[in-house]
Amino acid sequence: MNVHARLAAAVLILGSIAACSSEAERKGEPAAPTVSPQAAVASGAFPFHIGTLEAVALKDGDLALPNEAGQSPWPDPDAIRSTLRGAGQDGETIHLSVQPLLVKAGGRVVLIDTGAGGQMGTQNRLQASLEAAGTAPAQVTDILISHSHGDHVGGLIANGALVFPNAAIRMSAAEWADLQSQAPMADLVRTIRPKVETFTFGAEIVPGITPVALEGHTPGHSGFEIASGAERLLYIGDAMHSSVLSVQRPEWVNAWDSDSAAAIATRQGLLERGAAGEQRIYAGHFPFPGLGRFQRRDDGFVWVPEPAARP
Repeated sequence: MNVHARLAAAVLILGSIAACSSEAERKGEPAAPTVSPQAAVASGAFPFHIGTLEAVALKDGDLALPNEAGQSPWPDPDAIRSTLRGAGQDGETIHLSVQPLLVKAGGRVVLIDTGAGGQMGTQNRLQASLEAAGTAPAQVTDILISHSHGDHVGGLIANGALVFPNAAIRMSAAEWADLQSQAPMADLVRTIRPKVETFTFGAEIVPGITPVALEGHTPGHSGFEIASGAERLLYIGDAMHSSVLSVQRPEWVNAWDSDSAAAIATRQGLLERGAAGEQRIYAGHFPFPGLGRFQRRDDGFVWVPEPAARP
C-alpha cells in the first residue's frame, strides 16, 4: 500500500539548540541543553529553548515515499529525482520525519500534534521520546492540533482510550467541524469530544502560544507562533512536507492539500516572510529535529538547519 493510501487508511482506522549558547547568554536567556544530534536521534528527544521557554523536538517515526507515480503526493518522478539529487539525495525515495513538539510555557506542558500512533508505517516512538524528555503522558496539560490527518492525531487515543488523560485538546473551530463531519472518524471524535476546545486565530490559547492560519492543507489547518521575549518560533504543521521539494519547488501541486492554490500561496508566503525576517521555523516533517530557517538562494529558497541541530 502506498503512503497516500496509508494516509486514507489511517483516517479510516482512527475514525481518519537554541542556535548558539553564547547568543542566549548575551540576551540573558538560559543556554540550550547540550545534546549532540546523534544522541538526540537515538533518544528521540532534542531539547532547545525559545527565549526562556523549554522545548523538546520529539521523534515519532519516519515516512519513506518511493519516488514513483502514485506513491507520493508530487506527480512528476523525474522532476522530483532531479531536485532531490541536486540537494545531494539519491532521488529514489522521499524521506519525511514525524516529530511533534513539546513546550513548557506559563506552567503548562504543551504537546503540539501527537504523531501517527504507529499507523502509516511509522514507528510509534512518541511515548519513548516523551520519556526521554522526562515527561509522562499524565503531565501534559494541553494538546494543540495543527490538523486532523492521521500522522498528527494518531497518538491521541490507544485501545479506545485517551493517551493524555489530563490534557485539553485544542484545534481550530473549522478543523473540529471538518473532523466531526467525517463518518470514519466517529470513534476518534467520540473519544476526544469531552476534551476538545476550539480556538480562533490570532489570540493566545496558552501563555506564549498563538495559533496562526496556514491555509490550504486542510479546512482549518493551523500553525503556532511560540513567543518568549523577543524570540519567536513558528510551528508550520503541514504547510510544508519536504525540506527540499516543498522549499525549492513551493509551486508544485501536493495532492495531500485540500485547496492547492491556497496551499501554494501559503508556502510561498512562508518562504518570503521567513527568509526576509530570518524567522525561526519548526517543521514537523523536515529532517529531525526540524529546527532552522529559510534562506533565499539564487532565484529560490533553501532550508538551513540550525547549526546545533545538524547531524
